[in-house]
Amino acid sequence: EDQVKETFENYKSAILNDEGEKAVEYVSSKTIQYYSNVLELVKSADSAEVEALSILDKLMVFSIRHRTSVEEILSFNGRTLLIYAIKKGMVGKGSVANITTGEVIMEDGYVKSRFIANGQETPIFFHFYKEEDKWKLDLTSVFPTSEMAMNKLADDSGTSTNEYLFFLLEMLTKEAPGPEIWVPTAKRAQ
Repeated sequence: EDQVKETFENYKSAILNDEGEKAVEYVSSKTIQYYSNVLELVKSADSAEVEALSILDKLMVFSIRHRTSVEEILSFNGRTLLIYAIKKGMVGKGSVANITTGEVIMEDGYVKSRFIANGQETPIFFHFYKEEDKWKLDLTSVFPTSEMAMNKLADDSGTSTNEYLFFLLEMLTKEAPGPEIWVPTAKRAQ
C-alpha cells in the first residue's frame, strides 16, 4: 500500500513541477502504449479516422497536431510524446493538484486505489501494475470517466463535439486550429 501511494505521490510531484522525464518513470507500460497509439493516429489518421475516435482520443490527436511541429511529432515515440505532453501542459497540473489516493485494493493482476478529490472519496479508481518490481500508475484506468465528463461538457456547450474541442484548443493556445488539424502529420511532412 505504501509503495502504491508513493508511486502516485512521486508522479504527482513530477507533474506539478513539469518534470516529464521523471513522471514517466511512474507510469505503466499500458500508459506508454496508449501514447504510442495516439502518436500513430497523429501521424497517419485521416479525417474520417479522426472523426470516428472517442472524444478523448480526438482531443489528443487535435491537441498534438495543433500544438506540436511536424518535425517534433516525427521524432517522438510513445514515451517521448508523453514527456512532451507533460512539459507542454497537455497533461495538466489540474489533473493531480487536489488528488490523493485512498485505500489500496488487490485485484487479479493489479491493485486499485480510490481517487480522492479535494478530500472527498469518488467512485473512481486508479489502477497500478507491478512492472520491473515497481508499482506503476495506469493513467488509462481513469479514461472512461474522463470520456463521460468530456462528452457531458461537449453536450452542455450547445455545440458539436468538434466545435467544442476547437474552442478548448483556441482557449488554451490563443490560436484557432486550422484545416491542417485534419491532415495526417506524415502527409504534412511530404
